Amino acid sequence: MRISLYNTKSRSIEPFEPLKKDVVGMYCCGPTVYNFAHIGNLRTYLFEDVLRRTIEYFGYRVEHVMNITDVGHLTDDADDGEDKMVKASKEKKLDVYTIAKMYTDAFFEDTKALNILKPTVICKATDHIKDMINLIKRLEEKGHTYIAGGNVYFSTDTFERYGELTNLTNDHENRVSRVEVDKNKRNPKDFVLWFTKSKFENQVMVWPSPWGEGYPGWHIECSAMSMKYLGESFDIHCGGVDHVSVHHTNEIAQSEAATGKEWVKYWIHGEFLLDETGKMAKSKGEFLTLALLVEKGYHPLDYRFFNLGAHYRSQLVFSWEALKGAQNGRRKLANTIKRLKQEATLPNKSSESDTISYVDQFYTHLANDLNTPRALATLWTMLQDNSKTPNQKLAAIEKMDKVLGLDLLNEQIKEEEPISEEILELIRQRTEAKEQKNYTLADNLRAIVEQAGYKVVDTPNGTEVEKKM
Repeated sequence: MRISLYNTKSRSIEPFEPLKKDVVGMYCCGPTVYNFAHIGNLRTYLFEDVLRRTIEYFGYRVEHVMNITDVGHLTDDADDGEDKMVKASKEKKLDVYTIAKMYTDAFFEDTKALNILKPTVICKATDHIKDMINLIKRLEEKGHTYIAGGNVYFSTDTFERYGELTNLTNDHENRVSRVEVDKNKRNPKDFVLWFTKSKFENQVMVWPSPWGEGYPGWHIECSAMSMKYLGESFDIHCGGVDHVSVHHTNEIAQSEAATGKEWVKYWIHGEFLLDETGKMAKSKGEFLTLALLVEKGYHPLDYRFFNLGAHYRSQLVFSWEALKGAQNGRRKLANTIKRLKQEATLPNKSSESDTISYVDQFYTHLANDLNTPRALATLWTMLQDNSKTPNQKLAAIEKMDKVLGLDLLNEQIKEEEPISEEILELIRQRTEAKEQKNYTLADNLRAIVEQAGYKVVDTPNGTEVEKKM
């Protein structure tokens, strides 16, 4: 069986053929640690986890490198705005290094709760300033840079294939397609490699460099760190689709201008998680975090299951109703497996071959550009196959869960207790009170139900009540 993946660069699904026989180099854009990750961010890391697990299942060792952006990412990808780390420091009245550590720790707490495998290498931008400076010097020596207003810029006119990832070229029409926000730029698409103190006053995070005391641009970080740990050419670069047009396009330009060879073979991007108003983003103010989902009674793996139900290249719309459906689906799956374990006899290795067709079908779907919805459907079909014994099904589940990451054989979910008639009667009384516009009585009845350990949710279809977890 052979893995095939959608390559953003070619706009097609391609057979996966790594540069080395048994090892796959994979770089994933990590978090900018100025705030908590929202669940849209986490969707990207979940798809990358499925990708890594799938590749490893097929016998490769994955060198998984992820950066931590703790300096240099501005509030606008086009080199405009304030450093996000400094902005967060001012707002929270904490020093930038405290901010970075706090949100880095929070990020990895989230990924651990979601059963996301930890990267082989985690590299912080602030630990690799020298590597970035050395890469900028290489670009300077090859004539790809210029200095203006105290900053070092990459000249996109010197790289003929600029914009290849997004099917753009360096013609005049595209040069003026973006709003010019930096008058020092010769071309609006040019980007900063190194900022000096001329960009912001009283910048906290600065380092000495051949061009003056300052700090790196965002894009140079990923190029320098990925090449340090994976070499000048490697297999896979992942991220969200929002990185394609600017960040990843600029990474390719500076990396390949420096080395003169192809930097990344496969570009793999995950689609957006949407809320009811569009793309989920921190800039909207309040945003959904994993902690909020847990606070509302959901297990982190409910959210993982929710994501597995959609293809990573399809936009996914989040709603509480959809998450509730995922919670019910995962609960049903866990309880089915719980009953299988109760019915199973002692392990019988010879029985595993009887479900191998299901396992093969499951991994055929994953090998076809990570089709997790079809893979999950195969799991459900197997569970409903009465010709297979509990032992056979459990053996297959163990193999499938290597990629699903749902901890299926260990997860303990209690069967839901039926709601008592007394609680149902209180809900009926509350509904009647609301219809009569007796909102004081309705609120009192709701408080009584919640004090009894239940959660009351008003929906367009009526009132729902469930036991608090």
